[in-house]
Amino acid sequence: MTVEVKAEETQMAEIAVSEKEEAVKAFVAAKVEEEAEKVITTAADRDTETYSTDEPKKVEKSSSFKEESNFISDLKENERKALSDLKAKLEQAILSINLFPKQEKKEEEKKEAKTEEESDKAIENEAEKTEETQKKCESEEKIVNAELGSEENVDNEISIWGVPLLPGKCAEATDVVLLKFLRAREFKVDEAFEMLKNTLQWRKEHRIDSVTEEEFGVEFQSAGYLNGLDREGHPVCYNIFGVFDNEETYQKTFGTKEKREHFLRWRFQLMEKGIQKLDFKPGGVSSLLQINDLQNAPGASKKELRLATKQAVSLLQDNYPEFVAKNIFINVPFWYYAINAREKDFEFSQEDDGVSELIVKGGSTEIIEIPAPEVGSALVWDLSVLGWEVNYKEEFVPFDEGSYTIIVRKAKKMSLNTEPIRNTFKPREPGKVVLTIENMSSKKKRVLYRHKSNKCSSF
Repeated sequence: MTVEVKAEETQMAEIAVSEKEEAVKAFVAAKVEEEAEKVITTAADRDTETYSTDEPKKVEKSSSFKEESNFISDLKENERKALSDLKAKLEQAILSINLFPKQEKKEEEKKEAKTEEESDKAIENEAEKTEETQKKCESEEKIVNAELGSEENVDNEISIWGVPLLPGKCAEATDVVLLKFLRAREFKVDEAFEMLKNTLQWRKEHRIDSVTEEEFGVEFQSAGYLNGLDREGHPVCYNIFGVFDNEETYQKTFGTKEKREHFLRWRFQLMEKGIQKLDFKPGGVSSLLQINDLQNAPGASKKELRLATKQAVSLLQDNYPEFVAKNIFINVPFWYYAINAREKDFEFSQEDDGVSELIVKGGSTEIIEIPAPEVGSALVWDLSVLGWEVNYKEEFVPFDEGSYTIIVRKAKKMSLNTEPIRNTFKPREPGKVVLTIENMSSKKKRVLYRHKSNKCSSF
């Protein structure tokens, strides 16, 4: 999944929610079709009241942008083998009725342990308690056997998003769905299988298959909706965060834990409705395009919104792998990208280069070079690694081979909770700042960064 960010100057002040939606639709229809798939840019300050007609600045996208093929003939040999192995594991789990954890067994173990403790305290009543325990176990065993019998029928017909998971029932669509889980786990069969099992269990526990039939009222209608297709045929899902800028609406949506859970369930419904429009065939459209309008979105200080958003992102990533082809953000305050926590950033302006994206593969090292060809300027840069847990350092390397490299920031392992980095450096001679990101994990990391050069009047 690739994040695409569009830079536009907009400030639609004091307009109704419905008017916002129409503006977003009109803007996206014109801009997304022509440019969204070609550029990654960002919005910082928005001072005008209409969309700018200036050509947005362009940043080369990462190689991860290209959507993967679902044709078996296009897969690499190791990918075909991974798919075959996952199908075999899945078939074995379904036919042996071992796909879902048996919670009843854990409960029986707890009851048996409790019975043993009680028998130790009252040995004289051991015979009576043993007889009672046996009766309970026999009764529970009958219940468990009845439930297992009913599960056997369900397991043989088990499906997800309308696609049968038992290999052979609908081979092409099954392959497309399984490839999503494999790609989300970099074709590691065991991890993909665990992800699939967890997703199935989560859907069962939260009754996701019936969520599309539920009514959520009118309060969410302007917060998110599906409308139209992009030029590649992806259904377009609009998320309008500005509706939560109203304090009353915000409290109704995020004020309590129960309300946040209600919001999450509505968001799952929106995702499920989008998936219903997909085609799980090789060559078919099997992912969505998301347009996220952050104009007037509540700031980073809104704790409840952060909690709900973080939980939603986590659950969507865990249970809807590879379902978003592209994310496009418009009217973006820079704090959203975790580059810094300030909504008003006077260090960078819209005339500066936008946010760039770099993918660091597992076990590899990538560098970012910021040129400083002239003396008399100050370099400024922002950098954030989504998920962090990488080794990171900053150096200034002079062009003159006879000069010494200057350590700007010592090499250090950055923990998961590391704040976004902003740093500055004033070179005394021509050279370049080199940012080094070493990914020691097995999973790829996404780096977001931007930089600029400010002229200094004097040193």
